[in-house]
Amino acid sequence: MQRISCPERDDWRTTAEACGFDFHTIDGERYWDERAYYAFTLEEIEEKIEAPTGEIDAMCLELVGRAVGDERYLKRLKIPEAFWPLIRESWRRDDASLYGRLDLGFDGQGTAKLLEYNADTPTSMFEAAVFQWTWLEQAIERAIIPNAADQYNSIHERLIEAWKKLGQGRHLHLAGATDNQEDAGTLAYLQDTATQAGLATTLIDIEEIGWRDGSGFVDLGYSDIALAFKLYPWEWMFQEQFGANLLMAPTRWIEPPWKAVLSNKGILPLLWEMFPNHPNLLPAYFEDDPGAQELGTSFVRKPLYSREGANVSLISEGVAFAQAHGPYGGEGFVRQALASLRPFDGQHPVLGSWLVDHTPCGLSIREDEGPITGNNSRFIPHAIL
Repeated sequence: MQRISCPERDDWRTTAEACGFDFHTIDGERYWDERAYYAFTLEEIEEKIEAPTGEIDAMCLELVGRAVGDERYLKRLKIPEAFWPLIRESWRRDDASLYGRLDLGFDGQGTAKLLEYNADTPTSMFEAAVFQWTWLEQAIERAIIPNAADQYNSIHERLIEAWKKLGQGRHLHLAGATDNQEDAGTLAYLQDTATQAGLATTLIDIEEIGWRDGSGFVDLGYSDIALAFKLYPWEWMFQEQFGANLLMAPTRWIEPPWKAVLSNKGILPLLWEMFPNHPNLLPAYFEDDPGAQELGTSFVRKPLYSREGANVSLISEGVAFAQAHGPYGGEGFVRQALASLRPFDGQHPVLGSWLVDHTPCGLSIREDEGPITGNNSRFIPHAIL
């Protein structure tokens, strides 16, 4: 694994905007940054990233199976009891999952370590699946990278195949916060892949979903919502005014309700309990667990529920050296061992390993000049050399 500086395409901004990637710059700062790329060997991809991703996903599914059969797990995750039946029924129906992203710490030395699982509403899908592939093709054409370079990336094709399985002739609604640039871009991209799979689709804002007694959830035209992709966290949906209606609605959701288990940072200590000393896990404990003292005074403190790294603190020798503020933490915290990773030219990369239909299929990389807590990160492309 190497970080290699390279020239950027002089027309990358217009290329991005022409294909709808209009959030390449956020608050005046680069979000997409192709002045460097990460290079891997095929062996690193297959053995150090792809294989562990599949193994971690299998462990996570085993955890869900335990949780739906033992309320002690759901209590520890602070999932509202009213929604336990929804989660159990979703799992027992074998409701399908479309995608997820494991965030891994890996520096080319040793084994990849699970930092967290973005199981419910992961973004950066378009830039991972499409725009970095466009970069690869044009970078080869312009002799920026070697002619024989490749990329670990079959996300786009697998999404289309997954939608074919999920659709089953139903109309697909896609909902989220459409006033958020990144969310809107992700929804538009997923709508495009669903359309390519032959599904009829409607994209709406999450606030436009209504309720009709005797029918269920409906859109603004009062059409029933039979199948819905929602870029909106389950823990938020549980708290919404219409949350109680989830229990009686016939809508099938993507991601399914059982993903509420895996989108919770509490899975980190639960996985560590189930698979102690697993090479791809970091020691982790609930903060009120006496075992948390084993981490000493250096650890990462994460809320059970958090988005974009909010309320995450990196603590060394009892002092927080990186932290992000936010509204989370009321349900409790977990502590996770700090990953010991070498920086690359002062950069700290986090690898996003993508799963579509439980199949590892691609990689995205974000980095920052300091240890990442989830904010102000840049997206850096990758290649296999």
